[in-house]
Amino acid sequence: MTTRERAMLHPNYSVDDRGHFCIGGVDSVMLAKKYGTPLYVLDEDAVRRNCRTYYSSVKKHFPPGSTAIYASKALSFKRIYPVINEEGLGADVASAGELYIAKSAGFPMEKILFHGNGKSEADIRFALECSIGCFVVDNREELDTLNRCAGEMGIRQKIQLRLTPGIDPHTFDAVNTGKIDSKFGTAIATGQAFSLTSYALTLRNLDLQGFHCHIGSQIFDDRPFCDAADIMLDYIATVRDKTGFTASVLNLGGGFAVRYTHDDPEISIEENIARLGSHIMDRCGELHIPVPAIILEPGRSIVADAGVTLYTVENVKTIEDYKNYVTVDGGMADNPRYALYRSPYTVLIANRAADNPDALYTIAGRCCESGDMIQEDVPLPAPQRGDIAAVLVTGAYNYSMASNYNWLCRPALVMLRGGTETLAIRHETFADLAACQL
Repeated sequence: MTTRERAMLHPNYSVDDRGHFCIGGVDSVMLAKKYGTPLYVLDEDAVRRNCRTYYSSVKKHFPPGSTAIYASKALSFKRIYPVINEEGLGADVASAGELYIAKSAGFPMEKILFHGNGKSEADIRFALECSIGCFVVDNREELDTLNRCAGEMGIRQKIQLRLTPGIDPHTFDAVNTGKIDSKFGTAIATGQAFSLTSYALTLRNLDLQGFHCHIGSQIFDDRPFCDAADIMLDYIATVRDKTGFTASVLNLGGGFAVRYTHDDPEISIEENIARLGSHIMDRCGELHIPVPAIILEPGRSIVADAGVTLYTVENVKTIEDYKNYVTVDGGMADNPRYALYRSPYTVLIANRAADNPDALYTIAGRCCESGDMIQEDVPLPAPQRGDIAAVLVTGAYNYSMASNYNWLCRPALVMLRGGTETLAIRHETFADLAACQL
């Protein structure tokens, strides 16, 4: 496969007449020179297209009241929330910090779900003060704390209970969250979920809407979601028969995949949602239960392919008869996913994106860790100091997982819309690094 062909991984990626890699029709080499590197680039038009795919598919193939809710943990910053809101999606948050950013951006609090398996009382009170739409409750202790705090504040709070259906979707163990042995949620198979549900129904300050599950990430087809839906719908029927309570909401979480390399299969979100919707309708008919409103929580599949990270090549080093190393001016501090999961990426030399590769190169980061790699053994045209390296499909879990390890400054983020760029997050400075130190 030629370098130019590798660059065309997603429709918003291209190579111009000069051989420069472009995102959203904008020259990435120009962006690197103008804003410096490392640099996150996010194509807002691609984000909006992905939101619209979910919005229209959910409205078309799921029952009335169903919705898509953006998983903020994938990429949370102030400028993303107006985009999500304008495209008709809600948002979930996994911390009080994410909630604060969403609130400061003017996102409607009634469209917020609050996730997390370790919410503190301070987190819970802050969310109640913000009048968020719904808590996704993980465990008995959280139920008790939320019920007490809501009562003290004169609130009857809507909730969903997070359950684990025992599904293994064959994804990375680190992002597989639906198994019985998980830190998240309460297991159905052990009987604990029913005990928790029965208890929740007795709490006067909480309004149980339904149930939530999340089985993992990078799932390319609808089958694992259908399997999870079967278990959750069976559970809804069981609860109805034993308690008289019928869930009005079934939240199936997120997890639809994106292509990081050409080895990944093509995926149609709409076709997956259509098959899932039909399966749910049929199963509810078999169980003789009302079809609940369905919630999906896409994160990665909203923002991942909209993003690219740009680096400057600093050094090229060859260990003869062994490996070629290319060191860039970023690394695991701004993209920890390869160090954590050995996640695959497509890497290009952005200023020579039409040149064919001559050898395999390992992209090494600048952190003082032997495991600080972006990708190993990728085909590239011979890199040179000063080249711009582009790592594709980095919109999800890069900025949101970035750190200041080795006291590196986190990169800026530039948003693109209609061929025009806007600085959304500035580069951190050394002064920023010391700002909290006394």
